[in-house]
Amino acid sequence: MAANELEDIIDVEMRKSEEKWMNVMEKLEEIIVENGITYVLGEDDIYYLDLQLPEGTNYNIGKFGRMRCEYLKEFRHGYYMDLLLSGKLNEYLYEFDEECHEMLDRIVEQMKEKEGVTEQLKAENQMLWVWKMNNINVSSTK
Repeated sequence: MAANELEDIIDVEMRKSEEKWMNVMEKLEEIIVENGITYVLGEDDIYYLDLQLPEGTNYNIGKFGRMRCEYLKEFRHGYYMDLLLSGKLNEYLYEFDEECHEMLDRIVEQMKEKEGVTEQLKAENQMLWVWKMNNINVSSTK
């Protein structure tokens, strides 16, 4: 066989292979479910897990919840992954954030009593009241 004939045969086989591949790619389904797991076809023709939050757990997470999430990722990675994969991470972070805000409110009230910040002070000297409240708010978050 001559080199030109061999190249022609290779070209023909390559075109056939490309045509088969294109037919397969055209037949890819947008969404597939295997073993109870849903996969979605991406733009790059790769299937990705269809991960979504369970219904009713799409909470807004505040500062303390985000801080806890970063801590879990860095220092308690196994627990973080367990919460994430079980779909309970968002709910856990929301509850943690709410508990922190409740604790912060209690601390502010205790500091107000200790510093003598009252409604009477607010009525008599607003600037002093604002200064003390700002000081309490900054101190309580540390």
